[in-house]
Amino acid sequence: MPRRSPHLEVMVRAAVRAARTLSRDFGEVEQLQWSVKGPADFVSAADRRAEQMLVEDLHRARPDFSILTEESGLREGRFPEHRFIVDPLDGTSNYLHALPHWSISIALEQHGEVTAACVYDVTRNELFAADKGNGAYMNDQRIRVSRTKEMSRALIACGLPVRDWKGRKSFPRQYEAMADKVAGLRRMGVSSLDLAYVACGRLDGYWEYGIQPWDYAAGLLLVREAGGRSGRLEGDDRLWEEGTVFASNAALGDELIATLTGA
Repeated sequence: MPRRSPHLEVMVRAAVRAARTLSRDFGEVEQLQWSVKGPADFVSAADRRAEQMLVEDLHRARPDFSILTEESGLREGRFPEHRFIVDPLDGTSNYLHALPHWSISIALEQHGEVTAACVYDVTRNELFAADKGNGAYMNDQRIRVSRTKEMSRALIACGLPVRDWKGRKSFPRQYEAMADKVAGLRRMGVSSLDLAYVACGRLDGYWEYGIQPWDYAAGLLLVREAGGRSGRLEGDDRLWEEGTVFASNAALGDELIATLTGA
């Protein structure tokens, strides 16, 4: 991997340090499944501890930058045009059920554009990282999107809205339209890793409605730096507003977008 930018190096170090406590706590979750109280409170505390560590490390290294996190919201810095977007535990439900598929996600947004990204799959020790203009990497090895050219051979990930989630209204139509075209659909519950998997070619595409900036900010840059397409169906001028995130390899982008918007 080319030398990481100083900003990305700060992000990676913070993610690796927070991963230690999340990994240690994850080892306790399976035992807590059998307790009367259950693991929910424990996992919530683990999430908060990881967020606190990340915020402390990022603020110490870049005290003038803003920090947006899932639990604490926005911490304004002296230079608000520079902000870290942080999810200390993407995949909380998986973590809660001792399912080893979750991540730490950190992005750096500067002047409205994501310029650095770090997604750390802790249980697999896979660190996805990118600086804008320098490509995307996993554990220092260059990654690229898949070369799949036909939707009939594509493996696509998606969100799966439940309960009163707004996306339930449009999802069935999108699902049916996509299911008619592709080789397979997957729902794994960690949007940052879905995007990272598109970036490294494990998935050919992805879409999900209603996720938050901390879920997808880092992944968008990973996909783009790996040669793919990513953004919002509603347009990137509304990147941080409510809507649908998508990603694909270079060949399938137009058809994926047309399938989703035409549903």
